[in-house]
Amino acid sequence: MTKPIELYYWPTPNGWKITIALEEMGLPYNLNLVNIGAGEQFDPDFLKIAPNNRMPAIIDPEGPDGDPISIFESGAILQYLARKTGKFYGETERERIAIEQWLMWQMGGVGPMAGQAHHFLKYAPAMDPPNDLPYAKDRYRNEVGRLYRVLDTQLGRHEYVAGDFYSIADMAIWPWASLWEGQEQTLDDKPNMKRWLDQLGNRTGVQKGRAVAADKRARLQDNKDAQKVLFGQKG
Repeated sequence: MTKPIELYYWPTPNGWKITIALEEMGLPYNLNLVNIGAGEQFDPDFLKIAPNNRMPAIIDPEGPDGDPISIFESGAILQYLARKTGKFYGETERERIAIEQWLMWQMGGVGPMAGQAHHFLKYAPAMDPPNDLPYAKDRYRNEVGRLYRVLDTQLGRHEYVAGDFYSIADMAIWPWASLWEGQEQTLDDKPNMKRWLDQLGNRTGVQKGRAVAADKRARLQDNKDAQKVLFGQKG
């Protein structure tokens, strides 16, 4: 019997990537909540697993050659789980290259830019004192819009992000793209992205992954102490 993977998690888009993958791949896992608003990501024991003090992270007790392994960075975790199970990583080298292109696109583009959009559009204006910065809001809102137009064009050519097959690239991008409203985007001119968002949102694995610890997700705008922890204001 497969030993459960230890998942270190909080219900954010990066966390959802991994719960979605674990559900889609049918892998058992134990949930270890890392309350990032309370600073639990700085716990010394967690830093041994994730030295960059970010979740998600995993420990697989049945890693390569049967020995345990810990992994941080959501993209690396997705690649590892896909190799481990032989699922959602394409059937050919060309398909794997396509998957990795779009996975890196998410890691280097959509995630950071959408994260900054959330910060400057939602969180910074609610800080004490408020930081309502029109230039920053426009900068990241516009860059997210550009990235989503790239995504919409790709999805006009293929059913899924990397081709006509579902992959870890979709699992990486969907959690961030599903929050398009909070990023002040529109789908009126992105019919292919809308079709894809709905299609993935109807998958059982995606629904189950998104629902993990959903009750822990709160409005950061209303939590001044969490803002201090997450935004480097705490001395």
